[in-house]
Amino acid sequence: MTADPTIRKAVCPGSFDPVTNGHLDIIGRAAQLYDEVVVAVLINKTKSSLFTVQERLDLLTEVTSKYPNVRVDAFHGLLVDYCRANGIAVILKGIRAVSDFDYELKMAQMNRGLAGIDTLFMPTNPEYSFLASSLVKEIATYGGDMSSMVPDVVHARMLERIEEKNRRD
Repeated sequence: MTADPTIRKAVCPGSFDPVTNGHLDIIGRAAQLYDEVVVAVLINKTKSSLFTVQERLDLLTEVTSKYPNVRVDAFHGLLVDYCRANGIAVILKGIRAVSDFDYELKMAQMNRGLAGIDTLFMPTNPEYSFLASSLVKEIATYGGDMSSMVPDVVHARMLERIEEKNRRD
């Protein structure tokens, strides 16, 4: 699929397990800059996840519904292949700290070399700079209050999922 040069598209990739308020901040800001923003959930079957891919897609669709130019999708394999197949020229990544930048810069350079796909780094809002899905899951697992870190619907689903897991264990 060739990209329509009149439509500016970007992809925000990630595992989104779970989607946090930091993710939503980046997605919302991207929606103001691009005609279409694709929130792409990476399918990684080797990684243990709190939510299934379909649950993450459903949650993301719900929490991004206020942005008419945001669509949610899933992919596996190389992100640049997904971008080429969908006419997307820009990968948008939120950066929380220098450590994120160090890792993401290497990925950006690789993606540029592989497919000519550029990466735009967007600094996170300082209010969300400490948020990471893995930390949110850990806090929730030990009964900590993560309600201010995730959208309400995600918070409720996390509590349900952790309760289900605790009943099984």
